[in-house]
Amino acid sequence: MSNNTWSLVPHPPGVNLVTGKWIFRHKFHADGSLDRYKARWLLRGFTQCLDIDYYDTFNPVVKPAIVCTVLSLALSLRTGRFISSILAVHRRPDGLFLSQPQYILDVFECAGMSDCKPCSTPVDTHAKLSATAGDLVSDATHYRSLTGALQYLTFTRPDISYAVQQVCLHMHAPRDPHLSAVKRILRYLRGTMHYGLLLRPSSPSKLVVYTDADWAGCPDTRKSTSGYAVFLGGNLISWSSKRQTTVSRSSAEAEYRAVANGVAETAWLRQLLQELHSLLSKSTLVYCDNVSVVYLSTNPV
Repeated sequence: MSNNTWSLVPHPPGVNLVTGKWIFRHKFHADGSLDRYKARWLLRGFTQCLDIDYYDTFNPVVKPAIVCTVLSLALSLRTGRFISSILAVHRRPDGLFLSQPQYILDVFECAGMSDCKPCSTPVDTHAKLSATAGDLVSDATHYRSLTGALQYLTFTRPDISYAVQQVCLHMHAPRDPHLSAVKRILRYLRGTMHYGLLLRPSSPSKLVVYTDADWAGCPDTRKSTSGYAVFLGGNLISWSSKRQTTVSRSSAEAEYRAVANGVAETAWLRQLLQELHSLLSKSTLVYCDNVSVVYLSTNPV
């Protein structure tokens, strides 16, 4: 409240109030030192009413997928305009082009790489980053600042999502190879300044999600990385690259977890579209390149 994050207002008459309580936790570094405080709002489930607020969710932060979904709907319906002082939006004959060229230049200046040479790929495809290889960087705060800036850049650059996810895994104890990986991403951005996200007029009648996973890709924990890309009509509206929380014993298990993450995202998007009065007329298609997972998904019993 002291930061004016929200304003308390009287509740509307005739509505059910779902109450809860704050839970405060501490997150620690591997050496036992305090990292940060965490606070969560735990709802009291017994205060919910059947068929009224069982499926309601509260999200105080606008997700990038929400912005892309709204823009895609507005473009498809040819209504509304979108203006932002921090996100470059250019209307083209074939649709809306979202990019962040000025932001990329600011990141270059912050990193001291304004005159760096470009490279063709954002990540080394032959080697995985280890948490223990190399010496610790001299300025861990600078490393965290750069990786945080790259995270925000993935809003219009899904092509660097996996590379950024990999360097963000080592923010607690960054080492020289991790910093080199960050610099490689910046060099890739130098040669792809004109890249961005293109949203075209498309019939928003179906959701399609493509999922994939690498098996035991992390050299330290042997955990897999899940990825998905969700399309509304012909527009990419949501994507993710995230390390799985548990170790999978087979490639099929890793792929199945990736499918589950993609399905959870599409379930949330379908609810969002329903709230935006844009009901989908077709079922969601989920694509996976693992035959075992396809058979398991069609026969969950």
